[in-house]
Amino acid sequence: MGATALMTINKVSVFAPASIGNLSVGFDVLGLAVKPIDGTLLGDVVTVEHANEDSLVVIGAFADKLPKAKEDNIVWSCLQLFNQALIAINKTPIHVQMTLDKKMPVGSGLGSSACSVVAALAALNTFYAKFERFSFDEKTILKMTGEMEAQISGSLHYDNVAPCLLGGLQLMVPDSDVISRVLPGFNDCFYVMAYPGIEVSTKAAREVLPTSYSRADVICYGQNLATFVDACHRQDKAQAFSVLTDVVAEPYRTDLLPKYQQAHDYLATQGAHAVGISGSGPTLFCICETEQQAQGFAQWLKDNYLQTDLGFVHVCQVDEVGAQEI
Repeated sequence: MGATALMTINKVSVFAPASIGNLSVGFDVLGLAVKPIDGTLLGDVVTVEHANEDSLVVIGAFADKLPKAKEDNIVWSCLQLFNQALIAINKTPIHVQMTLDKKMPVGSGLGSSACSVVAALAALNTFYAKFERFSFDEKTILKMTGEMEAQISGSLHYDNVAPCLLGGLQLMVPDSDVISRVLPGFNDCFYVMAYPGIEVSTKAAREVLPTSYSRADVICYGQNLATFVDACHRQDKAQAFSVLTDVVAEPYRTDLLPKYQQAHDYLATQGAHAVGISGSGPTLFCICETEQQAQGFAQWLKDNYLQTDLGFVHVCQVDEVGAQEI
């Protein structure tokens, strides 16, 4: 077989989906992977292939929002981390070209950096498994994704990378050997995701939060999160959505998000199960019982919440798979 044919075969592409960090009730400890019902790839794709030297190519709708130098791109950092992990166990890294298809807007509240990180590390691991007969276990890859997210945001939190990698509704637990537990979610519901087309940095969104909270807020947060987790296990939809409120971040972030309060109030009065800020915003999510209701809300949000041509609205359901080869 010729070299050209070999290069064509030795290629792996992995897609990593969008996620709703916090899910209102679980600041930094809950995350939900979502996918549009029309088949749109809402997330990032990373392709890994054999090469004569390490390189990174960036393409896609939002490629121009990323740093020009490869050394400043998180996907390049993922390659360095992966190679360091190989060397640490006496494995020799091979040269690869990585291609990031950046389909996810930056600073959207949809887990954009998590998509790139997860797609990169999962693609590298799949590539090595296929062509080098070696791979890291899932927990090791998850820990790597957390390390990369911490490098970006300045704090270690898995609420985007865990659902992005593993799929479903994930609860972060304070055990480094476990990290995340999947919760039985409400997969028959529809999740309308509305990105207005403006950017809100995670750093800025964190800086507006208070450094301390009242005892009443702490009790409310704990009670709501515990009730939600219990309702998930009992599949009590009414109970779960009745406590899906954010007392930690949303009250302080609303002013950063033009039109959010108006949209929240409208959707709530029109019968949405819940309305919230996805991650640190500006994407809004609302949970609906039926596709018909979701499509109606999606149209309203297109007309009333989008603010630039970059904005979009997708009707989604839970992505139970997470990162996958395509």
